[in-house]
Amino acid sequence: MFDKFHNIIFIGIKSRKKRNFILILTLIFFILSVLMVAPSKMVLAKMLPGKNNDTFSIYVNLAKGSSIQQTKNVTDCIVSLSQAEEEIKDIEVFLGMGSPLDFAGLVKGSSFKNSENVAEIVINLSKAHNRNETSFMMVKRIRPYIQKTCASIYPNIDISFVEPPAGPPVLAAIVAEVYGDDADGIRELANKVSNVFKNTKGLVDIQIQQDKIYDSVEIQVNSTKVSLSGINIKQLNEVLYLAFEGMQISVKNSDLVNDQIPIYLSLSKKSKKFISKDINSIKAKLSSLKLMNNIGTMTPITELVNIISKKSNPFIMSKNLHQMTNVMAETDMVSQVYPLIEARNEIINNFSDKYYIKEIGLFNLELTNKHNDKVYKLIWDGEMEVTLDTFVELGVAFIAALVLIFLLMVIYYKSYTLSAIILIGSFLSIIGVIVGHYIIDIFTADTFFLTATSLIGFIALIGISSRNSLLLIDFTRLLMKDKHMPKAEAIAYATATRAKPIFLTAAAIILASTLLASDAVFGGLGVSLIFGTIVAVISSLIVVPTLLFNANLQKHFNL
Repeated sequence: MFDKFHNIIFIGIKSRKKRNFILILTLIFFILSVLMVAPSKMVLAKMLPGKNNDTFSIYVNLAKGSSIQQTKNVTDCIVSLSQAEEEIKDIEVFLGMGSPLDFAGLVKGSSFKNSENVAEIVINLSKAHNRNETSFMMVKRIRPYIQKTCASIYPNIDISFVEPPAGPPVLAAIVAEVYGDDADGIRELANKVSNVFKNTKGLVDIQIQQDKIYDSVEIQVNSTKVSLSGINIKQLNEVLYLAFEGMQISVKNSDLVNDQIPIYLSLSKKSKKFISKDINSIKAKLSSLKLMNNIGTMTPITELVNIISKKSNPFIMSKNLHQMTNVMAETDMVSQVYPLIEARNEIINNFSDKYYIKEIGLFNLELTNKHNDKVYKLIWDGEMEVTLDTFVELGVAFIAALVLIFLLMVIYYKSYTLSAIILIGSFLSIIGVIVGHYIIDIFTADTFFLTATSLIGFIALIGISSRNSLLLIDFTRLLMKDKHMPKAEAIAYATATRAKPIFLTAAAIILASTLLASDAVFGGLGVSLIFGTIVAVISSLIVVPTLLFNANLQKHFNL
């Protein structure tokens, strides 16, 4: 076996045609592997893959002013559909409030929910190892059906699915922060961005983090009429509050409990209901409520108040003292980067009729209204921003590792050529990393992404493959210096001799990495180490010897 491999290497590096064939083929494989990531998108990049959780939540938001009964009707619809799933063990519904804080709720503001138009549903699943379907695939499957069925009960219902994140918690997968000095302009631009998100493939659960403007009724006390009627203003306020909200009027003592039991008084649900939402219906309801003055005369409440129709006042959001709002979207088992690029291009193409658009930074945009010259900024955030930051930082770490290895090799060999050969041999392992992810993606039910852990595995491979090249070069130098072997013979003999330990080292890495390959989060690391090591071995035993033969080793080895 040694002699056969020795002869193959020797014949291969002696033939100029074969050397050129090896180098050209290596270059072609490298270019094709890079093209698999961009622009062909055969291998997709993402911060972290989906995590198979034992629970997920459903956030329900009705139009502002909706009653708790309407909210309950929507949650009942969701619960009835969810109960048909065999893997769902139990369901908890929190009406008018957020669920107890979880990892995702810390960022999404779950603890601040306190109104009749909101609810959260916590769905607990059977243990992951007892299920054939992952939690994120279940969410992807049931989301369209539940949203289509239950979101149509009333107008303007938002139903979103929230899973515990695999990485750091974020507001959403993609967040478009709209900044400006004009509240109406921000609202208009946010609605436009929301419409773009809705038409972008792969984006779901689109929400705008702002109050919707709706019709409201304000009851203003006419203090002059109240004074003339002999009725106390406090009495009027308490009756209004007691009728529609309810209030404590007394307490009851009990032998069974230490504390006093409060007694609440309110109108019945039937009595509270208005015939319609117009102002005449409200006046008719209030006219049925009468107050007695100090001389015993009954006075309808409508005689003491002014009922005025008006628009609601939405809250104003700010970040770092700048007025803004968020447009949020989740991804439907796709990477965040590609829908964002598509949505951004759509914004640039379709918004140019009303705004002057200027690109700031890598993805951010500055939009100036052509009619009033008001300036707005569109800043991207969310998991997409974390993904970009992580990939950039890992890219910097990768470059730093290459530079440090190159400098160490220059100091050791006092040769830029030999140091470059070691770096080239190390860098070629990226072919295995990318191709490995493509192969695994073919055999998995969901998309197998190139993740942050995949890049960590690639950086780790640099040291492993550098070591192989380093030992090969050192052994070649030893043979040429001490044994006075010709260059081709020394390279072939060193390669054949080092092949066995290189194969054993690679086998140990591959077998150990198989334990990681099946993990939800660290699968990318395992795949990178397995396939990257295979290519690193091929590079060390074929490409590096070819590059060494093309170099002037007598000069670099000071022979």
